Amino acid sequence: MAAYAPAAGSARRAPVLWRLLCLSFPHLRDLALTLASVVASGALVVVTPWLIGHAIDVGLAIDAEAGVARGDMATLAVAAVLLIAAALARGALMYQQAILSERVSQTVAYDLRNRIYDHLQRLSFAYHDRAEIGQIMSRATQDVEGVRFFVSMGVIRMLYITALISVTAAIMLATNMRVALVALAFVPIVAAAAVCSSRTMRPVWTHIQHLQGNLANVLHENLTGQRVVKAFAREAFEEEKFGRQASSLFDESYRSTRFMGIIEPALSAVWLVSLAAVFWVGGNEVIAGRMGAGQLVTFQLYLTFLQMPVRSIGFIVGIASRAQSSGDRIFELLDAESAVTERADAVPLRAGPGDVRFDRVSFGYGRSPVLHDVSLHAHPGEVTALLGPTGSGKSTVVNLLPRFYDVIAGAITVDGQDVRELTLGSLRGAIGIVQQDVFLFADTIRRNIAYGRPDAGDDDIVAAARAARLHDFIVGLPNGYDTWVGERGVTLSGGQRQRLAIARTLLLDPRVLVFDDSTSSVDTETEYLIQQALHELMRGRTTFVIAQRLRTVRAADQIIVLRDGRIVEQGRHDQLLAAGGLYRDIYDLELRDQEATAPAAAPPPIAHAAGDA
Repeated sequence: MAAYAPAAGSARRAPVLWRLLCLSFPHLRDLALTLASVVASGALVVVTPWLIGHAIDVGLAIDAEAGVARGDMATLAVAAVLLIAAALARGALMYQQAILSERVSQTVAYDLRNRIYDHLQRLSFAYHDRAEIGQIMSRATQDVEGVRFFVSMGVIRMLYITALISVTAAIMLATNMRVALVALAFVPIVAAAAVCSSRTMRPVWTHIQHLQGNLANVLHENLTGQRVVKAFAREAFEEEKFGRQASSLFDESYRSTRFMGIIEPALSAVWLVSLAAVFWVGGNEVIAGRMGAGQLVTFQLYLTFLQMPVRSIGFIVGIASRAQSSGDRIFELLDAESAVTERADAVPLRAGPGDVRFDRVSFGYGRSPVLHDVSLHAHPGEVTALLGPTGSGKSTVVNLLPRFYDVIAGAITVDGQDVRELTLGSLRGAIGIVQQDVFLFADTIRRNIAYGRPDAGDDDIVAAARAARLHDFIVGLPNGYDTWVGERGVTLSGGQRQRLAIARTLLLDPRVLVFDDSTSSVDTETEYLIQQALHELMRGRTTFVIAQRLRTVRAADQIIVLRDGRIVEQGRHDQLLAAGGLYRDIYDLELRDQEATAPAAAPPPIAHAAGDA
């Protein structure tokens, strides 16, 4: 099974940059106000050089024949006041533009992060089995930031530059065609050089983003595996591994900086040449009387004002290139379709006793078959123990029941309803799972117990903890049920984590229970407490146990023995021992030794029928 299924029609999807741009359309009001601020600010940029040129030609005019100044101080005063007003207005508009564009871009980033997070919740185990956490985190953080920067700087800035160059070029051409052509001839040269440099850098930036994801992967793996690292004294090895990734990221980032360090001075030099050329040609026009000195100054100011916007074209193309790379990675995730989907006509699971059937079920991960033609019937309130060698398919059986994966043949029913026809919420709400690797959130004990039922009252939470034989331990803590649990529950022992998971499942009150019976790593007393808690949890519930303890096997109503994805034996403990098959081999190798180590005061046998509850 693939990690994800491509979305239908993905090959015909709109271009990535258009899809990114569409993310801002729900915020058209703020976007329109931003564009209005951009247009107004650009207009003031265009007006400012014209005012200065007019002031020079009129306010500082000199009569060449008489050799005396015939300037107009009133014109100079008006021009000075208008320049101050334009500067203040432009400052206010730039502030408004910055605030509005940031609001749009931050809202887009907020929406996009939530879409990624929500979509990840809906992807099946098949995706998460193969996904790299560091790469996902990189997409949800750095790549989203690249998109935000594109919306904030790329789109708005490109509209501003396009409008500014167009209007300025029209004014310059109307003023003096010859000087305008000389000035504008350098614009496409600088713009083309900037665009080419950004295109050259696009694969480098893409690689840098990938390296950032790899670095996040190494960091995440190291932080979650710190106990293993220290237990094996592999700190130096981990430092070297992280150093290699950091070095690769440094080299690529430094290479990109060196390249841009060459391009930027080169573009500045070309623009200075354009200023010199305009000064030379414009000076001749002034001498020839075809152009005023103020108009020449206006041209020079226009070129000065245009320098950064024109050079920014390459910067914007670079932003767009990075956004393209970020968008590719983000939409690859968002376009991933879950291998397990809820049908449009899905119905809730009806109330029932918990009758579970596997009817000729087959399953495989991609081309690797795992289960073959598995059929079993778990009656309401009974315990079904699953045994078999590693890789025999035990975990796959219990993962198919809540539709973490979908069967490729056959059917699974709960109380007569095919699980594929049910809403996922109602199905999974009816199945309680206590896993071998108990996961607890960095939160209080109270909230961890109530995770499946956040609306549960204190009395219900305490009752669940008592049934799980955890209440006495909790009340002995300084903060009781409000004690903070460290990340993944590291502040609790293995037995305490498992009993907390049992309490969490008890509070959910499921009709079907799945339990990975792995208590071999705890001491005898803790095992006894867990078994007592399990006795409460299993009472009257249809239970599937991946059995590893003799006590659980002996108390089971039926034992399913798997090998290579097939059921090879099925029956009760005594029946299978007498048959002398694979179960007998497993008993002799793994279970017989537990006879001597079983606690003297074992809990009563697990209830075999709902009526025992």
